[in-house]
Parts: sequence; C-alpha cells; structure tokens
Amino acid sequence: MRQPDLSAADDGPDADFSRFVGARWRALTHTAYLLTGDFHEAEDLVQATLAKVYPHWRRVRTETAEHYVRRALVNTNRSRHRRRRVVQLLLPSLPDTSAVDNGGGAQQGAERDVLIRALSELPERQRAVVVLRYWEDLSAEEVAATLRCSVGTVKSQASRALAKLRHSPDLAHYPLAGRNGDPR
Repeated sequence: MRQPDLSAADDGPDADFSRFVGARWRALTHTAYLLTGDFHEAEDLVQATLAKVYPHWRRVRTETAEHYVRRALVNTNRSRHRRRRVVQLLLPSLPDTSAVDNGGGAQQGAERDVLIRALSELPERQRAVVVLRYWEDLSAEEVAATLRCSVGTVKSQASRALAKLRHSPDLAHYPLAGRNGDPR
C-alpha cells in the first residue's frame, strides 16, 4: 500500500494529524512490520493504531506525538495477541519495493529476511524490546516508558532476546554482538 495522500486535509482542523501521518507513515509501517512479521498485518496495525489515536490527537503535544503513537502501536499489537484469530500468511517476507542494485542489495535483502524470521521466533514482549531498542535506536529508558515497564525489565528482556538470537540456527553465519565471548 502506498503512503496515504493527505494533501486535502492540509488546511483543515486535522492538519497536524495529517502532516504527522504523512511524515511518519513509512517508519510506523516498518516498525509494525518488525513487530508482526507480516507486511499486511503491519499496515492493518498502523491503520488500527492511527484510528485509535485520531480522536485524542488534539490533546497530544507535538513534542510527544512520536512517543505517543509508538506506544499506541506497541499496545495495539499486544492486544492483537490477546484475541483468538486465524493467522493467514499472504507473503513470507516484505516485498522489496526499492530499486535492485548489484552492489550487494540482494544479499542485504536476504540478511534482512533471515533477521525478520529470527525476530518472529521471539516472544512478543522480547520482540518489541529488540525492535524499539536496537532498530528504532531508543534508549532503555525510552523503551521502558513506551512499554510501561521498568528499565530492568527492558534490559532483561533484551538480554534474553539477544541470547536467543545468538543461538538461532538461522543467524549462525551472521556476526552478532556477544558471540564468541564478546561480553555484550
């Protein structure tokens, strides 16, 4: 799905929300993909999150909007796991819409797919910590605030997740921090 065209709402009362969605759609969808492991579910997750956030948008401060929506995205994903549902996998990996380059782009795509598969094997909470901490590059404190847990919980979940990733057979050929005696 392409990024929504929000130019019609640029002057109305919802201009701030429209600009935010226009600017952050791709990043939110990417984060959602890392959380769900499925491109279509990721788009549904972002849309459901934005639908939940929209009625409250006037109360959201501009400087905290990113944090607010990210936390709503994670919480919406968590509630998705609580419901019983039929899982329908349409595509095994995110379609690569970027131009193909011969400078190793195919290998990077394959590495990304291996990492996505390994992430999908993690429990939901560990996956959220890894995505927010290492992919979104948030501090442990920011992740704790987003997930509404303690910094210690973030650190322990990250440690357990990285240990599982290090021992994943899919990632055996990729260098990960902490492998072969590295203390990280």
